[in-house]
Amino acid sequence: MSRKNYIFTSESVSEGHPDKLCDRVSDAILDAFLTEEANARVACETFATTGRVVVGGEVGLTNKSATADMMERVDGIVRDCVRDIGYEQNEFHWNTLQVQNYLHPQSAHIAQGVDRDGAGDQGIMFGYACRETEALMPAPIQYSHAILRRLAEVRKSGQEPTLRPDAKSQLSLRYEDGKPVEVTSIVLSTQHALESQTSDDIRAIVEPYILQVLPKGWITEKTEWWVNPTGTFVIGGPDGDAGLTGRKIIVDTYGGAAPHGGGAFSGKDPTKVDRSAAYAARYLAKNVVAAGLADRCTLQVSYAIGVAKPLSIYVDTHGTGQVEAAQIERAVAQCMDLTPRGIREHLELTRPIYARTSAYGHFGRAPEADGGFSWEKTDLVEALKKAV
Repeated sequence: MSRKNYIFTSESVSEGHPDKLCDRVSDAILDAFLTEEANARVACETFATTGRVVVGGEVGLTNKSATADMMERVDGIVRDCVRDIGYEQNEFHWNTLQVQNYLHPQSAHIAQGVDRDGAGDQGIMFGYACRETEALMPAPIQYSHAILRRLAEVRKSGQEPTLRPDAKSQLSLRYEDGKPVEVTSIVLSTQHALESQTSDDIRAIVEPYILQVLPKGWITEKTEWWVNPTGTFVIGGPDGDAGLTGRKIIVDTYGGAAPHGGGAFSGKDPTKVDRSAAYAARYLAKNVVAAGLADRCTLQVSYAIGVAKPLSIYVDTHGTGQVEAAQIERAVAQCMDLTPRGIREHLELTRPIYARTSAYGHFGRAPEADGGFSWEKTDLVEALKKAV
C-alpha cells in the first residue's frame, strides 16, 4: 500500500537557466525546419558558455538547397532566442555572442529505419497523471513551474526591472491522506541586477508573486523560506554556468514523482520516440485518469529502432484503479495507434510547436489552438470508457 502522509519535493528552472536556454535554441531550430518541411529530420544539440553558443547535430530536408538556406538562418535563430529570454549582459549578449554551427545531414543508417515508419531509436518512455491538480499533474512540479513563469512575466513586462533571466525554484509539499496540504519549504534563487540587493530585498520582490500562484492556505507560519540563500546572484546564465540541451529531463516531466525513460526531448523531431512516445504516454495516462479509470496512472511503452509496433505497454494504477491494469493496457492499444507514424498523426506533431515546450514543463499545459500541447487533450475519455 502506498504512503498517504509524507513530504515530497520537486524543482523547476527558468527559461534563462543555461540548460533551458540551450533547450530553447534546439527547439527553435527544430521549429524552423518543421516550418520549411513537415517531415524534416532534426536532432539538434546546443552548448552555451561565456559569450558563445555552439549548435551541432543532424538535420535533413528532402530539398538540399532548402537545407543550405536553413543553415544560413541558424545564427539569427540563436540570437533571437537569447534576446527573447532577455540576456544583454557584458559577457553574454544576444548581439555580440559568437555562434558556431556544426549541424550536418542525418546518418543514412538512422534514416533507413525511420523511412520505413519505424522508431528512430530503441528506448522506454513513461507517462503519468494524477488528481493532485486540475492539470492532472503532481503538485510540487506544477507549482514550481508556475512560480517561475509568473516571475518571468513580471520581469519581461518591466514590472520588476531588477529581476534577471536565470532562476530556480523548489517546493517541498506535505501530504495528508495522499493530498498536498502545506508548503513546508520553498527555495527560490533568482538572478538580479544590483550588487547591493540582499536576500531580504529579493524576497520582498518575489514573495507577493509566489503567494499569488500557490493555493491559499498552503503557506503557513511554519513554511521555511530560502530566497537567494547564498546571497548575491548577479552573474548568471551561461556566463555563470555552462548549459547543454537535455540536462533537465526531470524538470521537463514530473519532477521525480514518476519514472523517466532517460531520453531528453528538446531538439528532437517527432520521429524520435524519446519525444513523441513520451508525449503519447502522457496523453494516454491523462485520459485514463480523466476517464475515472484510476486516480493515478503510470504508463510505459517500449520500442526498437526501425520497428514500428511498440514492444510492450505497461500500466500501473498504484492501487487506485477502477478496473484491472491489464484491461487498461488493452484499451489504450485499441484506442490509439502507438506506432511512431500513428502517434505523429494522432497528436499532429509535425507542426512547429516545440520552442514553447522548452521551459516550464512539457506537461500540465493547456492545449493550444494551433496544436501546441495536443498531448494534454482529454478527448480519448469516452473511447477508453467504452473499450474497458
